[in-house]
Amino acid sequence: MDSGRNMAGYTSDKEGIYILVELLVKKGVKRVVLSPGSRNAPLIMAFARDKRIRHYVVLDERSAAFMALGMAQQSGEAVAIACTSGTAPLNYGPAIAEAYYQRLPLIVITADRPQEWVDQDDSQTIRQNGVFANIVKDSWQVPAELRGEEERWYANRLINEAINCALKGRRGPVHINVPLREPLYGQRIYPEETVRSVEFLESAPTLASETWDSITERFQACRKVMVLAGLHLPDCRLKESLDKLAALDQVVVLSESPANLGSGRHIATIDRVLATVQEEEKADLAPDLLITFGGPLISRYVKAFLRQYKPAEHWSVDCSECPADTFKALTSHIHLEAADFFSALGERVKGRESDYALRWKQKKEVAAFRHEEFARLAGWCDWKAFSLIWPAIPAGTALQLANSTPVRYAQLFTCSRVVRVDSNRGTSGIDGSTSTAVGASVVNAGMTLLVTGDMSFLYDSNALWNPYIPARLKIIVMKNGGGGIFRFIPGPSGLEELEECFEMTQKVDVEGFARLHHFRYFYASDGDTLGKVLPEFFAETELPAILAVETPGRENAEMLRAYFGKLQHG
Repeated sequence: MDSGRNMAGYTSDKEGIYILVELLVKKGVKRVVLSPGSRNAPLIMAFARDKRIRHYVVLDERSAAFMALGMAQQSGEAVAIACTSGTAPLNYGPAIAEAYYQRLPLIVITADRPQEWVDQDDSQTIRQNGVFANIVKDSWQVPAELRGEEERWYANRLINEAINCALKGRRGPVHINVPLREPLYGQRIYPEETVRSVEFLESAPTLASETWDSITERFQACRKVMVLAGLHLPDCRLKESLDKLAALDQVVVLSESPANLGSGRHIATIDRVLATVQEEEKADLAPDLLITFGGPLISRYVKAFLRQYKPAEHWSVDCSECPADTFKALTSHIHLEAADFFSALGERVKGRESDYALRWKQKKEVAAFRHEEFARLAGWCDWKAFSLIWPAIPAGTALQLANSTPVRYAQLFTCSRVVRVDSNRGTSGIDGSTSTAVGASVVNAGMTLLVTGDMSFLYDSNALWNPYIPARLKIIVMKNGGGGIFRFIPGPSGLEELEECFEMTQKVDVEGFARLHHFRYFYASDGDTLGKVLPEFFAETELPAILAVETPGRENAEMLRAYFGKLQHG
């Protein structure tokens, strides 16, 4: 027997489960997050006894799925999740949707009742097959009881298709539903034999030479080229290629922190730079050619700007079948990975006479000057706290940003010391930010820092009920009394229901959560205290740590408005 399996060799007697685990191993899956249950007992048994896949057991399926998402995000590898039947799979939904829009490969495995018992009032039985149809790349229902060679071939073929689908092209989650018939706890030893693995070999994408000639000619004809980067995993080759393009006089590169480009040649603080642009300047600063790549954008300002001042051409560099037409100006879909496209483009194009990059650079410098002026005058608020936290983050930290307020504040500050920035901006929900950070911290060898709001922290507090949390996880909770974003965005801020129905103003006992889950606790409610406590918080090595930063909820929105007023008017 394979030395990676348990010593006795006993595993589930459901042969379809055996084939599933063997193929996951063969295709490079190294981690699975399990949730307890009865119907999924054969899955638990098979995974827990196989030493080739590391298993984690997390009771709350919603938290478990987000934890797996964090692992996939950091490792770049597929991660499996497995749960029991009934409503348990439905708890996977938010994380699966996020993984779909972040393009992360989750292998979602759900145990099910036999098909004949669906809608027959049997316990823990719902219409489970295809339940994630709109948020996975595809779904399969795989027989677990195999009574002959044809059924073995069929199960093997379906599982090969499912795992290959998650990993090819535009990566993403897939769903494998496994109906299981009682008895569920039978065991057997399988003979040493090879389970057939169908290898998927993806060809290196390229464009025809005449297509490249056309792209180069159209690029060179433009005096104003804007490259706009959305959510993207770190990629050194992509960063180098964009740095090369950003050196051209006619090119400006705009990026956000989750784009993971981290270059002084780019404009990484889009909102604060755009705030300095006067209405009469916008048409002239709008691009002739817009090139976009990556996932969703955070900045609503840049979306509004480019929807109003549409480029003559918009190229989307995207490996999906249907790219997003975010600015209602799409003219070309370039079906290549961003690193491949920009690397090849950089070798073909050259600079031309233009002051486009210079004018954007000037706006960037004006914004930085006004930003620093405001920092000297700002009173205690969320903005002030972020201005102190960001320079204190230790070099090499992997940063996780929760929705909704923290990720927006983060775009106003530069932070070149972190190794990467991640945020659940695929669907932008607050529901799994902490669980994702926990999963990320399990994979990361260095420090993982989550910056979250009190509502997001409370919503996902089950993430702390987890035996795998390493001491290198740090959490900063912006304790501002509720959903502060609703005091700033147009609409809710003027409603009489603001506090009760939008903000849900309340005191979150962050210290109680820290004590319950054995985190070391730190607290600050003013700038001087925060400045003193941050070094100790980041230096803690024995236990994971939580820092609560309390700010005045009512004043935060006023200060943020004052900040943007300062940027706009000087």
